[in-house]
Amino acid sequence: MITVDNAQMTQTNQFNQILEMIDLRSLDEQEDLINIVRHRQTSQRREEIAHNIAIARQEYQEGKVFRGTVDDIITQPLDLK
Repeated sequence: MITVDNAQMTQTNQFNQILEMIDLRSLDEQEDLINIVRHRQTSQRREEIAHNIAIARQEYQEGKVFRGTVDDIITQPLDLK
């Protein structure tokens, strides 16, 4: 049996309302909206990448990162700390 809680239903209804509102806009306005969303996605992805780089640098400084070739990794004893 598939159940849908009220929060999911509300979210689905809101999403459908947004889509209906977009359909009422002109094609130019829809294109502008697409460009805005793409720009925001790009910005969010850049922020995510910068965050991941910061974490990687911190882990590298703490010695938590293994450096070597694939062969080095394969022959490295497994450390299960």
